[in-house]
Amino acid sequence: MRRHETRAARSVRHFSPRQRKDGRMPFVTTADGAEIFYKDWGSGRPVVLSHGWPLNSDSWEAQALFLASHGYRVVAHDRRGHGRSTQTWHGNEMDTYADDLATLVDTLDLRDATVVGFSTGGGEITRYIGRHGTSRVAQAVLVSAVPPLMLRTDDNPDGVPGEVFDGLRAGSLADRSQLYRDLADGPFFGNNRPGVEISAGIRDAFWRQSVQAGHRNAYECIAAFSATDFRADLARFDVPTLVIHGDDDQVVPFDVGGKASAALIKDARLIVYPSAPHGITDTHKEQLGQDLLAFLKEYDA
Repeated sequence: MRRHETRAARSVRHFSPRQRKDGRMPFVTTADGAEIFYKDWGSGRPVVLSHGWPLNSDSWEAQALFLASHGYRVVAHDRRGHGRSTQTWHGNEMDTYADDLATLVDTLDLRDATVVGFSTGGGEITRYIGRHGTSRVAQAVLVSAVPPLMLRTDDNPDGVPGEVFDGLRAGSLADRSQLYRDLADGPFFGNNRPGVEISAGIRDAFWRQSVQAGHRNAYECIAAFSATDFRADLARFDVPTLVIHGDDDQVVPFDVGGKASAALIKDARLIVYPSAPHGITDTHKEQLGQDLLAFLKEYDA
C-alpha cells in the first residue's frame, strides 16, 4: 500500500504478540537469536528511528514524543550490543545492523515507513536500503550521518584520518567511561566552543546511554561507522530523501558527511544547520522536530 491507502488502514496500531500476551518489554528476535529492544509510540504512518554510537533509542525521545504527538507511529530500537538489546559477541558491523533493522520492520509489518538515521544510525538505514531495498520505505532522512565514508582513503582523500579512530579505540580500551565523558563534555554537543554551555543533564544522559553499551560491541562499532563504504548503498536510494547536518559538526564533518551524501543521492534535499554540532537531536531538537514533521507531511499530503 502506498499513498492511496485509506487513512483508517494507516492509523491501525500494531502490537507484537509479546506485548499483547505477557506484558514484557517489547523485543524482536533476529536470525542468530539476538533480542532487539524497541519502543513503539503513537499511531499512524510509521517512522523508524535509528540511533547513533554508542547510544540507544533513548537518544531519540524528544523527536519520538513530538512525532507521535502529531499523528505518527514512532518505532525506535536499540541496536544490538547497545541499550537493552542483546550484547552479542559477533555481528557488530553494518550488514548485521541492517539485517536486524529488516527483522524489526518485517516483524512489525511496517509499510510506507520514513526511516531516519542519526550518525551511525544513518549508516544503518543506508545499508538497510542497500541490502533490502525500499519496498517498505516511503522516505529516508540522514541526520548528522556517517555516510558516504568517514575514513580517509586513497579514493576518499577528504575523509577523516585513521588516527582519529585509532584514538577512539585506544580511549575505549584504556577508560571507556572517561572517553564517553570527554565526548559529551566536548565535541559531541559543541560544548568546547566559546559561549556554548550544554546542560549537565544532556551530557549525563549521553554518558549513561553510552556505558550501557557492551564493551566489545561499542569498540567494534567504531570500525563499522568509520570504515564502511556506503557509496554504493546511496546509489540505491529511490525515495524522497532529506539530509540534515550541522556545519560545525566535529564528529562527522559536514563536508565528509551531509554535503557528500546529498551530492550522491538523486534529488536529495539538504538542510544545513549553521554553527550546529553533531548532537543536534538535543541541541536543536525543536528545529529538527519541525523539519522532520514538514518532510513527513509532504508524503501524506
